[in-house]
Amino acid sequence: MVHFGGAALIIDYGHVESAIGDTLQAVGRHKVAEPLLTPGEVDLTAHVDFQALAQAAEGWARACTVRCRRACCCAGSASRSGRTRSRRARRRTMPRTIQAALVRLTDEDRTGMGRLFKALAVSDPKLEPLPGFDA
Repeated sequence: MVHFGGAALIIDYGHVESAIGDTLQAVGRHKVAEPLLTPGEVDLTAHVDFQALAQAAEGWARACTVRCRRACCCAGSASRSGRTRSRRARRRTMPRTIQAALVRLTDEDRTGMGRLFKALAVSDPKLEPLPGFDA
């Protein structure tokens, strides 16, 4: 990107501001698990430090981090899901599945990805800011 210009969109869960804390997590069989209890049998993950990523881009790119809900809403996810639902209206479960996925992605309650997940846009300063990342 430095040599050719461009943009990157990074979506994951983590902190907008760097924070100290226990972010190592394990998931096994769709449930929270002990990270070191059954090595090789659970998925390990850690929160992303979005502030550190944005700082690494300083000087050669524009960077902005927002909650996933804002990024999805500004990208038009609700209207796009509506068009997809109407095109596939012949299938009974597809509209409900798409709506449930959109709610899970944008909901900001305790379990919602809209609060937990963040989105970082990094782009060449010569480009316009990506929609939703112009803060």
